Amino acid sequence: MPVRYSPPSYLAALMNTLIQTDRDGSVLRLTLNRPEKRNALNAALCRELVEALESADADPAVHAVLLTAAGKSFCAGMDLAEIMDPPDPEEIDALHERLFTIGARSTTPIVAAVQGAALAGGTGLVANCHIAVAAPDATFGVTEIRIGLFPFLIFRSVSAAITERRAIELALTGRIFPAAEAREFGLIHEVAADPAVRAAEIARQIASASAIAIRKGLGCVHQSIDAARAARKEVFQSAEFQAGLRAFRDAHAPKPAAGAKEQS
Repeated sequence: MPVRYSPPSYLAALMNTLIQTDRDGSVLRLTLNRPEKRNALNAALCRELVEALESADADPAVHAVLLTAAGKSFCAGMDLAEIMDPPDPEEIDALHERLFTIGARSTTPIVAAVQGAALAGGTGLVANCHIAVAAPDATFGVTEIRIGLFPFLIFRSVSAAITERRAIELALTGRIFPAAEAREFGLIHEVAADPAVRAAEIARQIASASAIAIRKGLGCVHQSIDAARAARKEVFQSAEFQAGLRAFRDAHAPKPAAGAKEQS
C-alpha cells in the first residue's frame, strides 16, 4: 500500500491541500485534492499538477505516475468562477497549454484512475494520461459548448485518443457519456469496480519494466508525432502538392452539360 514519504526537494513545496503526493517504490501517486470543488482546475491546482508531472518526468527514480482524485468526482474541468475573473490570464493560458500537452511530452507513463465525473478539462486530463481506468459509473464529456465555448485547449489530446471525427461530434453536442462508451471510443482502457486499485496494479507493472526502454520508446513516439506534423506541413506547402491538387481538382471538375453553350 502507498505510504507517506519524505519527498525530494522538487516535490516538497507541492505537498499541500491541492495535491497529495505519495510514493510506492518507483510509482509516484498524485492525488487531486479539491473535492469540495469537484477538483475543478483553478490556477493553483493547474500549476502544482503541471510542476509535479514535469518534475517527476525529470526524476529517474520515478518510473510511473498514478493520477487519482479525492472525493466523488475526478475533475469537473476548469474553475469557471476563476476563468470569469482570472488573476493572470497569460499565466493561466501558459499553464493550460503545458497541462493539456503533458501526455505528448512526458516520457514517464501516466496512469489515471477515474471516478465520478471527468468533464471538459477533466476529460482532457484523462486523454493526456497514457493509460486510464474508470469506474462503471464514471462519466465524461467535452462540455464547453454548453457555456458558449469550444474545447480549444483539450481538442488535440482528445482527438488523438478517440479520433478527430468523434472529438468533433462530442465538442459540437457537448453530451455526457458513460464509462462503457468512453472505453468503446478509446478514451479509457478498462472499466473496473475499484479503478484506483486496478490503476495502481498497472502502474506497478509498468514501473517494474525497463525504465530506459519505456522512456526511449515514448520519446520516439513523441518525436514521430512531431516529425509527422512537420513533414505534413512541409508537403502541404510544396509546389508538387499544389500542382497535384490542381490537377486532381481539374480532373474532377463538373463537366458542362451536353449541348450547353460556352460563355465568352
